[in-house]
Amino acid sequence: MSDNQKKLQELLQQLALGQGPIKPREIPEEQRKEMKDYKFWNTQPVPSLDVPVVDEGPIDIKKSPADIPDTPLPMLSDFEWCDIDVDSSDQLEDLFVLLNENYVEDKDASFRFNYTKEFFNWALKSPGWKKEWHVGVRVKKTQKLIAFISAIPVNLRVRDNEFKSVEINFLCIHKQLRSKRLAPVLIKEITRRVNKCDIWQALYTSGTILPSPISTCRYAHRPINWSKLFDVEFTGLPINKTKADMLAYYAIPNTTKTKGLRQMTPKDVDQALNLFDKYQTRFDIVQNFSRDEFEHWFLGSNECNKVVFSYVVEDEEGKITDFFSFYSLPFTILDNAIYKELGIGYLFYYASDADFGYNDRFDKDASKCLEKRLNSLISDAIVLAKEQKMDVFNALTSQDNCLFLDDLKFGPGDGFLNFYLFNYKALPIGNGLTEDKKYDTVNRSNIGVVML
Repeated sequence: MSDNQKKLQELLQQLALGQGPIKPREIPEEQRKEMKDYKFWNTQPVPSLDVPVVDEGPIDIKKSPADIPDTPLPMLSDFEWCDIDVDSSDQLEDLFVLLNENYVEDKDASFRFNYTKEFFNWALKSPGWKKEWHVGVRVKKTQKLIAFISAIPVNLRVRDNEFKSVEINFLCIHKQLRSKRLAPVLIKEITRRVNKCDIWQALYTSGTILPSPISTCRYAHRPINWSKLFDVEFTGLPINKTKADMLAYYAIPNTTKTKGLRQMTPKDVDQALNLFDKYQTRFDIVQNFSRDEFEHWFLGSNECNKVVFSYVVEDEEGKITDFFSFYSLPFTILDNAIYKELGIGYLFYYASDADFGYNDRFDKDASKCLEKRLNSLISDAIVLAKEQKMDVFNALTSQDNCLFLDDLKFGPGDGFLNFYLFNYKALPIGNGLTEDKKYDTVNRSNIGVVML
């Protein structure tokens, strides 16, 4: 793997807050720790790495908002807390600079996330969002933004238990200040602010191993513009293959094939939400969307133009039988004479009624029906991503993705994404991987949440 490929893999993993579940024997030797070695996490209400979960539920249930301090945690003398107003162009620019320059670890990195105002309006302003949950740290003298963390409200279901929660995301600290141990302070401060709103659980992801993952999914990548990916060293040329061979192998049709496929509109929301809710019942962990949330996440707004793309399939009787969505978060390419941007598409949520006539989603015939439908739908999603100038299409082994990843030529990436719950114990959740980390088309995943 080239240096640029490794950097791109690292970028994908850094989209998370920082493998089924990781057992101690599965953790690489250099990453293996005991619970006592996690000085911060050992003080938090998270499941221990050393003790298996027996029953599910909250860990700390004794507190109320009145027990939570009203004032922010103490901050180092040179810095101060701030709320980031994403409606302010100046403050949004500060956030752009921080994330674009500090989500990449090495100083001479060739790629950076190309965050936009439209992306943050989509990602940070879902229904119920709170300005005080967009937490920043500034240098007192210069007012330079040097750290950030965010939360958005979600209604989470873990198997049969549904509860108010938040998704934690975009934890970022300036590279030159990583030694200040600001991350634990940021996490504790966002926890304090969320707790004051009587919310006690959180969902977050990380590319690193923390106590204790409920599941781990693998990244998969489907080249769209193979020639460009080769030129920027995202992909290499396999032995005994020519560029012409690879271009032919990854060729994509110019038009979609699914009858009745069209872009989602506001009038589709009720039908699509009902379809989605029924489809999501198959998974062990999901976000239950309100109608307003569904409309926000899948239709966006004029402020979210060219960020999220959603499509439905309508039959001749006007019934919506399927929908799928994907979003865009491109990379800026630095120091390249030809290319300035790499278009990256991410599979988001989807639903289909293909196997609704079966009682068991894992029934052989049910799986065949769903596999056929998903291959058709996601093949069309790739065509539509190509129309949006995306160069690669990414997915995880979550949802029912393993039914189409191989057939649609998604190559397994080196990146793995760990899923975590704060202040909640949960039994392991299937991740769509076999023992040797390949796509599990038989058992598939029970992860039904998609994190940005």
